[in-house]
Amino acid sequence: MEEFFENELAKKFEDMIENNEEFYFDTEEYVEIIIYYLELGDFSYAEMAVNHALKIHPNSLEVKTKQLEVFLELERYAKAKELIDELHQSSLEETDFLVCCAKYYSNLGNPKKSIEYCMKALELEEEENFLHNFIADEYVNLDDPFNALKHYTSALEHDPYDDYSLENVMLCYNKLNRPQEALDFINQYLDRFPFSETAWYEYGQFFFNKKNYDEAIRGFDYILAINSGAVGVYANKAACYEAMSEWDKAIAVYEEMLDLEYTKAFTYYKIGLCYKEAKKLVPALTSFQKSLREDPQFYLAMMEQSNIYEEMGNPKEALYFAQEAVALNEGNLEYQKRLAFLYITCGEYEESLGCLKKLIDAEPNRFYNWYAYSEVLMLIGDYEEAIPILEKALQMHQRAELYYQLSNSYFNLKNDAEGVLALEKALELDSSLIKDMQQKYPFIKEQVKKIKTKKK
Repeated sequence: MEEFFENELAKKFEDMIENNEEFYFDTEEYVEIIIYYLELGDFSYAEMAVNHALKIHPNSLEVKTKQLEVFLELERYAKAKELIDELHQSSLEETDFLVCCAKYYSNLGNPKKSIEYCMKALELEEEENFLHNFIADEYVNLDDPFNALKHYTSALEHDPYDDYSLENVMLCYNKLNRPQEALDFINQYLDRFPFSETAWYEYGQFFFNKKNYDEAIRGFDYILAINSGAVGVYANKAACYEAMSEWDKAIAVYEEMLDLEYTKAFTYYKIGLCYKEAKKLVPALTSFQKSLREDPQFYLAMMEQSNIYEEMGNPKEALYFAQEAVALNEGNLEYQKRLAFLYITCGEYEESLGCLKKLIDAEPNRFYNWYAYSEVLMLIGDYEEAIPILEKALQMHQRAELYYQLSNSYFNLKNDAEGVLALEKALELDSSLIKDMQQKYPFIKEQVKKIKTKKK
């Protein structure tokens, strides 16, 4: 890796540019310099190298092919097409040129044409692994997993250690809904390459998706036997135990994982969730606290602490951590709902209105957002504000509950005429709610009797 970043030719080229000097590089050297910058992702320097190379070697097909690669990386498709047309006759026997043509058509959303050029390149019997993967990717773009599978398999034949091909073979079998063939394939592969971590991972994932968690764990254990430092695999193994509700075993795996990690906040969080599922609230709380010590901005752990404190009968602490979590993630509507609920639980009705207002703005089609908002307005005695809110709500939701609330608001404001009209509409929509509504809104009790007497 160090040698890659200290390419001597590239360093000499950069010195030439910085000192405004002129050094001679032959064609092969310039091609190596351009490849270096392309692989590094430094396309401006790659273009600079191309331009210098063409001054000295204006007829070099190799340099012009590299120029075509640079045009494609910079998405200069008009110039790329001009260069393709210029080189077409002279470079049809060059793999690099054919690959550039394939990339050009792929980037422009023409996978069939791209495949044509890749197939021509395959005839030259160079870079077969790369080309088969390229073709397979294009078939994926065409939503053709059958042909994609054939070429990923061919790519793997040319390079049996190609993890990309291996993963995509399994993905294609999954898309084709051919699980038995997928299992046969991965077992055959493991017979040949028993130390392949990628293959064992695919094996584990296969059985995890089939909900055969014991067999999935077997696959993940093989990886850990090969490479005990494969941190992510511990999480996969723990997920299997979680799926089986074996919380203590999942916790044990996560604790092994802690010894290998630099950032432990999420793992402590997962341990806390396992303790919570196991109804062990104090260890759960301790784990969420450890998570926050690792990352004080980790709002997931904050909200879980809020949940635990609520379960433990401490709504004030629950409210505090919910406030902290929402401050870090205001756009999360579920958090806003929870915070509103906790404000109401703690009797802080006016504070809940900010959350409820955000909910009706973000989700106006949800009836219960309006219902809760107007309910709190009535709880604090703000009937004048409740009425326009309820009228807006009724434009979208013709629900009896809203009319009961509206009638209660009017009656409390001594506007009996409007209150009666709203109550009549509520009874017409759903009279079965009247018992509950009379308990909630005592003002409507007498009015209901009058309406019923009037109808008789």
